[in-house]
Amino acid sequence: MSQLTISLPEAITEDEARLMLALKLFEVGRLSAGQGAQMAGYSKRAFMELAGQHGVPVFDYGTEELSDDLSHA
Repeated sequence: MSQLTISLPEAITEDEARLMLALKLFEVGRLSAGQGAQMAGYSKRAFMELAGQHGVPVFDYGTEELSDDLSHA
């Protein structure tokens, strides 16, 4: 595992920065939900709830996949 050192503005805590980075890396597909949760220091469930609260999609469904699933429900 690599380590990165950065200077944060006083208004941003280390925990907040870690969460935001993990959420972004999860959003773009570079981390799984479990990896993001571990990086941010949360359980997987809590991380997924935080993702939803920050507008990060938890499920990677395309429009066609969703329509197909709904038509078979």
